[in-house]
Amino acid sequence: MSLQELGNTQEGSEIESTASIPSEDLNITAPGKLRVIKRNGKVVSFEEDKIKIAVTKAFLANESGNAAASERIHRKVEDITKDVQDIFKRRMPSGGTLHIEEIQDQVELQLMRSEEYVVARKYILYREERASERTKDKSQQTTVEAPAISVTKKDGTKVPLDINRLASVVNHACEGLEDVSADSILTESIKNLYDGVSISDMKSALVMSARTKVEIEPNYSFVTARILLDELRSEALTFLGVAEESSHPEMKENYPKAFKAYIDKGIELEMLDPNLKTFDLDKLGEAIDHDRDYQFTYLGLQTLYDRYFIHYQDTRFELPQIFFMRVAMGLSAEEENREDRAIEFYKLLSSFDYMSSTPTLFNSGTLRPQLSSCYLTTIPDDLDGIFGAMKDNALLSKWAGGLGNDWSPVRALGSYIKGTNGKSQGVVPFLKVANDTAVAVNQGGKRKGAMCAYLETWHLDVEEFLDLRKNTGDDRRRTHDMNTANWVPDLFMKRVELGANWTLFSPGEAPDLHDLTGLA
Repeated sequence: MSLQELGNTQEGSEIESTASIPSEDLNITAPGKLRVIKRNGKVVSFEEDKIKIAVTKAFLANESGNAAASERIHRKVEDITKDVQDIFKRRMPSGGTLHIEEIQDQVELQLMRSEEYVVARKYILYREERASERTKDKSQQTTVEAPAISVTKKDGTKVPLDINRLASVVNHACEGLEDVSADSILTESIKNLYDGVSISDMKSALVMSARTKVEIEPNYSFVTARILLDELRSEALTFLGVAEESSHPEMKENYPKAFKAYIDKGIELEMLDPNLKTFDLDKLGEAIDHDRDYQFTYLGLQTLYDRYFIHYQDTRFELPQIFFMRVAMGLSAEEENREDRAIEFYKLLSSFDYMSSTPTLFNSGTLRPQLSSCYLTTIPDDLDGIFGAMKDNALLSKWAGGLGNDWSPVRALGSYIKGTNGKSQGVVPFLKVANDTAVAVNQGGKRKGAMCAYLETWHLDVEEFLDLRKNTGDDRRRTHDMNTANWVPDLFMKRVELGANWTLFSPGEAPDLHDLTGLA
């Protein structure tokens, strides 16, 4: 067997053949399973049999064809495969995600430990050869001809369009992805450029050109995300004073620099907890994996940019891996060995094996570390309690908390008010105020407020309550932005089944009813 065949065996059978399982396979998402990230960003199932076949062929590449029947080789293959699998199972007992290179490294290491030096040497040389070929392919320039136009920088100066820079961005974005064309994206983008176009519009043209192709080939979603990353890097790194722009390979060095600058700037702008400065930032910066930026699809990355990244005067100075590390630092701030715990949290978040709730992503590591998603409260039957609850709702919504309010204790329409000798307007007008509060105080300015009102089925205002979401009727008695929930007891369903009557009460006349359970 030739060295090229050995290479095909290692690259194709050992690792890439793991991808023969469709991405839809349930094993990929099953808990406790190992998964493999291919070079094109796709995640596939881990299969030990594929490694076993590849290792067998690696031995055959170094020995005669009769070696296929050798008991010694079969034992060696079994031992090496088991050793590779055991290493990853010990490292990730609950399952997790591996990169293709990690598996190749372990196969190489186990060949050396088994004293199969000749096979290991050929394997190492082939990997270097393939890496050189990929680098060469990546560095090839586009064949698209550059138009004679200028680009306007942020300071107003004009410079000639750098077609090689654009080509580099698009080529990096298409690297390792199947059925995508860098030239087609670049050609389409150039059609939308004009003399004096701003840099931001030029980058937007690249993003839009790639985005329109997603319906044709899903891999263009990864391409679009990677092109958008170039724009995000330029915005954040310029603000942090690290660099005006950076390619994906350069981010391996720039991420640690940007991370430290980000912590300093965030504390200076009073957006981050000063306690973050006491972490070992060098250790955390080295743990950042810039390649995980390439796991994003366009929609995921755009959502992070629009809603989650920390910004100052509309300038986002947080990048994806820095974002995950900031969240991880906030979660581990009170832990022992907090740097190690932060790195563990970071690896979980950045691999998408686990994702925290939105308030945690918004607020972890900031001056307002409100990490909870939902708050459930009961509204008392007096003005101080009602409007005190409104204030609490506003403050909780401000820091991204979702709200669930139990309004059952509030007296119904027409109920007697002793203090004024008048009659109550019921629960509905207060619900309208609560609805408008959720609209006025959205969740950190990043998404709409989330509120739900609950009412017992025996409440005298329940019929009007059920009409709150209707699009017709008096709009002053409608809550279009708030969810409603009606608690339905078993007794009500029994009455429905029997066709019997159901009695409604005002909490003002039956104040204990809301808390009663069981038989009367």
